[in-house]
Order: sequence, then C-alpha cells, then structure tokens
Amino acid sequence: MLLKNIIYSFFLLTAVSLSGQTKQDSLAIKQAALDYIESQHKPNPQQMERALHPRMVKRTFWKDKATGKDYVRETSTESMILLAESYNKKSNKFPASPQKKVVFLDVSERTASVKLIADEWIDYMHIVKLNGNWKIINVLWQYNDVNEH
Repeated sequence: MLLKNIIYSFFLLTAVSLSGQTKQDSLAIKQAALDYIESQHKPNPQQMERALHPRMVKRTFWKDKATGKDYVRETSTESMILLAESYNKKSNKFPASPQKKVVFLDVSERTASVKLIADEWIDYMHIVKLNGNWKIINVLWQYNDVNEH
C-alpha cells in the first residue's frame, strides 16, 4: 500500500509540473504587473503598453458626489498609456521608495490572477498568455482607504 501511494504521488506531482507554470512564466507574469506600476513611477508609456493587452479594461467603484450612489468607472488601455506618459511628470505622485508587492493568487498555463499592492492602491489583475507573451487583460482596483473613492 505504501509503494502504491508513493507511485501515485510521483505521477500526480509529475502531471502537475508538466502542466503548471514555468519559472520563466512566473517571472513574466510578475514583470507585467511591475511594468504596469513602474511605468507610472517614472513616466514610460512604452513600458505600460508592453504590460497591457490592447483590450484591457481597468475598473473601480466610485461614489457620485451629487447623488451619493456608487457606480463603476472604467479605463482603457489607451487611457492607461496616456496616464503613464503624464501622471508623474513632476515626480510628486509617489514616495521616494514606492511600495510594489506582487502576490500570486492563482496561476495556470495561460492565465494568472495576481494582487498588486502599491502604496495607496490594491490592484487585482487577470493576466493572459497570448502568442507567448503575458499581458494584463483585466484590472479591478481600489484605494487601501475606500473612503478615498
């Protein structure tokens, strides 16, 4: 029985490693998330464009000041590339040593979910592997302090 369990465990581990993420994929997933935030630290629209799928949608919740009702705001890839070009031009939007922590939530062969913790923000990202490249396709974010919304 012990030998049977050992053999079963070996085949299970082998199957998982064959269909799982490679180290290179893990590094590329992390780099996509870092490119997203670092392109805003030091304005670099090319770095942002490298990280995002052309049809990426970034969403958050917001409160309408006039009505007090919550609603969802959306941002496109194009808007994020423009943001990366202009948001921190005066180098006054981030601390001298910005926080940027990427937490892997789930990883498959061609999809990944990560959480980016960056100073005032939390970004949940879906990242997809298309034509050998990992690109952010969805972002749901919030301020650490939800009252900022």
